[in-house]
Amino acid sequence: MTETIALDVHAHLIPVAEKRLAAIDGVSWDGEAMTIDGHKVGIKPIFKPEALKHWMAENRVEHAYVSAPPPLYRQHLRGHAARAWADYVNDGLDAIAADSGGLMSMLAHLPTEAPDVATAIVRTYAARGHRLFAMPAGTGDERTLGMPEFEPLWAALDAAGAFVFFHPGECADGRLKSFYLTNLLGNPYESAVALGHLIFAGVLERHPNIVPCFAHGGGLLPMAAARFERGFATARPGVDTSRAAPSKVIRRIHVDCICHGEPAAIHAEATFGSDHVVFGSDWPFPMGLVEPHAQLAGYEPARRQRYFQTNPAALRARLDGE
Repeated sequence: MTETIALDVHAHLIPVAEKRLAAIDGVSWDGEAMTIDGHKVGIKPIFKPEALKHWMAENRVEHAYVSAPPPLYRQHLRGHAARAWADYVNDGLDAIAADSGGLMSMLAHLPTEAPDVATAIVRTYAARGHRLFAMPAGTGDERTLGMPEFEPLWAALDAAGAFVFFHPGECADGRLKSFYLTNLLGNPYESAVALGHLIFAGVLERHPNIVPCFAHGGGLLPMAAARFERGFATARPGVDTSRAAPSKVIRRIHVDCICHGEPAAIHAEATFGSDHVVFGSDWPFPMGLVEPHAQLAGYEPARRQRYFQTNPAALRARLDGE
């Protein structure tokens, strides 16, 4: 019998509202696909909430947190343009969730590249009692998440007791343009860079009410966590040892289970805690767990139980009950 999956923290949809899109520069809809800043998004199911519902029913997924995928990040936008685009995305995802019959919750999109706009969005949604958010793991430029300009955003998220899903965007390293390495290596690298700044800058230590969750098993951090700890223990240049050690902070981070192999999943559990790895599909992208029961069939049954039921149910109970 197919196992039930209590929660998918990592599913994507793109809302389509043709009249509103007509007023937005750089984005167009041809009836089947959306072109965003010259890039055509051709994965047709991503525009169809009913396709996600069908996949959930087929795979016995009880609930999904739905967020904007990287093609919607548009990290060159600032100010009014960034807010207008985020409002389009969030209004659309909110409507999809409201029409899902309780099957979906939307993760309100926060434009990391415009922290002032992101802070205002958090305050708007938190005032309505909403505490589920998603954001790119990077800014699309040289700024880092530990910089002072992001502090109001972290404070607002902390005050809301927010769940924040961090998803990597485009890696800027030109050496990764071959062999799809911008995704295969760039995505996990971007997550590890973001985690490094959140940890060493003391962001997660100062804001303990934020519930962070990182895509793709925490990226490369499981391989770098012990190295972070060694750098802290030996007071490497730039490392503030008056802050909490990385190992103390890392254990309160959640990650999804998209590791593409049980050895990597075991390493993620050893790094973040076996109770902090939850199910994520990355639906409908082929680099995800779009056939979760088949793809995880070889995993230890107790591990599948943690990913499918125990851990996501505990996370959702925490977020719904606090």
